[in-house]
Amino acid sequence: MRSRRLDYSESTRSALVDSAVELFTKRGYAGTSLDEIAKRARVTKGALYHHFSGKQALFEAAFDQVESLVYDRLDKIMTGEGTPWERALGGLNAFIRACLDPAYQRIAIHEAPVVMGWERWREAEERCSFGLVRSGLQSLIDAGEVEPVPVEVTARLLFGALSSAATEIASSPDPKKVGAEIEDVIVRMLVRLRRTEPDVSIG
Repeated sequence: MRSRRLDYSESTRSALVDSAVELFTKRGYAGTSLDEIAKRARVTKGALYHHFSGKQALFEAAFDQVESLVYDRLDKIMTGEGTPWERALGGLNAFIRACLDPAYQRIAIHEAPVVMGWERWREAEERCSFGLVRSGLQSLIDAGEVEPVPVEVTARLLFGALSSAATEIASSPDPKKVGAEIEDVIVRMLVRLRRTEPDVSIG
């Protein structure tokens, strides 16, 4: 049996993180105070400090929530139905759409490298996304959909391209247009890796 105290504690933390995501998205890290976050979450400042050591810790929790939502969406596509090629294209499209989301743009792309530091942000991004890129590429190779390229190196190049794409989309005055252009370019790159003839060694 779960205790009421534990349920209340978890709901309080969740309310704080939700409030932080909303305010950091609207006003950015520098423009948001802990008092505002606590007020919006309808909890006391003391309750906030019970869960988080300070503003940066709360920002990192907001970052984790935003990243986790995107990761879960992509993971569901990349491990779902369809051929590896269809899943790869579906995952790419979902990633481009995630880059259009204001919360992901502001928190994960614009603010996180500054607040967390570039190295920690990059490590967090790799933990969330790089594994999906690598496993997706490996699935394409195993299925004979693309030429057998070096997985680690190629995955890192693709991951770097996607990271740059996210920044370009988030920084553009017309994110939808840039997102569509980037998706088209990356698909063209992947098509160049496709096998022109079936691999008779697979089957």
